[in-house]
Amino acid sequence: MVRVRFFAFVLALLAVSAASADDKWVSVKGQVVYPAALPIPKREALNVTQDKDHCLSKGDILDETVIVNPKNRGIKNVVVWLRPDDATNAKAKFKPEQIDPADAKRKPAEVVIDQPCCMFVNRITIARPDDTLIVKNSAPVPHNFFWNSENNGSFNVTIPKMDQWKLPAPIVAESPPIQYKCTIHGWMTGYVRVFEHPYYAITDEDGKFEIKNAPVGKFRVVYWHENTGFKGGAKGRFGEVIAIATPTTELKPIDFDVNPKKN
Repeated sequence: MVRVRFFAFVLALLAVSAASADDKWVSVKGQVVYPAALPIPKREALNVTQDKDHCLSKGDILDETVIVNPKNRGIKNVVVWLRPDDATNAKAKFKPEQIDPADAKRKPAEVVIDQPCCMFVNRITIARPDDTLIVKNSAPVPHNFFWNSENNGSFNVTIPKMDQWKLPAPIVAESPPIQYKCTIHGWMTGYVRVFEHPYYAITDEDGKFEIKNAPVGKFRVVYWHENTGFKGGAKGRFGEVIAIATPTTELKPIDFDVNPKKN
């Protein structure tokens, strides 16, 4: 009987320990919305001047710079990420114990950008160091990939129809967003952001996002959109303080005016 009780006690301790470990990593959810006081921007048809038969085969191509859901004012393609609670060092990094141990098992991924019908898919792409960037052209016409970065080289390559091109070297860390373009079809553009940690997300069609397996504690959340840059201007790169707690942290919807700022 004593032996049975001892084993039961050990199993209980293991269960508590496992629960405590699980409680350390939680999801952060939220929504980015267009301010209620502003009229929802209309997506205009782009001026297609090249390969019209193919590019317009499915109808007009609408501008993707700002995409706001008229049903709930959610903004698509806002990049959201966590950073340490540091308001002075823009390069502050997470401590090793603040990174979910499961992330150490992550293997370098193939990050794919396609050009099926005269627009990049995806327009906003996230990568990690050591990932491989592959640019596909699944269209029946040639495309171009123009890329100029600080740490990941500069390229201006033509990709034949139904072909692909691979960045010669694995992606390395780079802080600023990297813009890419097609110089054959001048309206085509997109961005890559590289993160050295796993705590990032891109908002969906409803402006919603989820950052999984985030550490419990006091951190900061940063919002970035291609049309405006950081929410809050230059200071916005430090983010806004949030408290991450179990079982899930639900942030209040955040207003983000993604119109370009006027001087």
